[in-house]
Amino acid sequence: MSWKDRLPQVRGRLLRDEPLAPFTWFRVGGPAEVVFMPADEADLADFLGTLDAGVPVTPIGVGSNLLVRDGGVEGVVVRLGRGFSEIEPLEASGLRAGAAVPDAVLARKAAEAGVAGLEFYAGIPGTVGGAVVMNAGCYGSETTEVLASARVMDRAGAVREMGHADLGYTYRHSVLHEADLIVLGATFRGVPGDPVAIKARMAEITARRETTQPIREKTGGSTFKNPPGHSSWKLVDEAGWRGRPFSLSGGQGAMFSPLHANFLINTGDATAADLEGLGEAVRADVRAKLGVQLDWEIKRIGRP
Repeated sequence: MSWKDRLPQVRGRLLRDEPLAPFTWFRVGGPAEVVFMPADEADLADFLGTLDAGVPVTPIGVGSNLLVRDGGVEGVVVRLGRGFSEIEPLEASGLRAGAAVPDAVLARKAAEAGVAGLEFYAGIPGTVGGAVVMNAGCYGSETTEVLASARVMDRAGAVREMGHADLGYTYRHSVLHEADLIVLGATFRGVPGDPVAIKARMAEITARRETTQPIREKTGGSTFKNPPGHSSWKLVDEAGWRGRPFSLSGGQGAMFSPLHANFLINTGDATAADLEGLGEAVRADVRAKLGVQLDWEIKRIGRP
């Protein structure tokens, strides 16, 4: 009898051998051995507290910055949903949001509450959980500037609050990348602002994103982090990879968008191997031609 036959009873959904491609914006990737969508925090705590400690657990959000490899993901993939999507304004220009709240919704609710400083989330296609983990940001602003604390759960199902100083934020990184923790939600602090002016800034961000990024393609957002002193899109462009098709599988394959050269896109029938292979080919070419190291911003999980 395998661990999959000894899974605890849950109130949420348990899916076995579930394809993960529909869970990601790239629309590629193999299956997870198990996908768990907990009903709420207590359901997740009970599940983790009973699950065999040797089974890997991988939390995912809406898959906007995620590449699942073709061999699928070992263990349990946890996808937080409705039970983690509450958002409420707090005193002193604060908001508390669940990990499943879309970043754009966080920005909108902040505007409605007259909280300025969170407008940039209108330009980030993910959820609060992912933003907290990777210090998401755009157009000159980052999560570290507005995050007060994060609520997290460990593998035993215990919950604790981590303050900003505990998260070790650097550019597109936090200690949560290496920690075996699941983000449940976060508290944000902005400054008082006029809702009309805040919404106007959000509209500017949204318009800029729509005209400069391939948001209607099968993409994963920014592919590479910006190296110190450089813009990744310029490096990809200078190395000759903007709009250049690439395939290991013989299909239409993958390319870096002609609109924005740091956006990797699935042009039709690419595999995860095509997408990751293109990314690695570009990293090697940029290093060889321009002497600059590109590091992945997209999270890659699973087996080749």
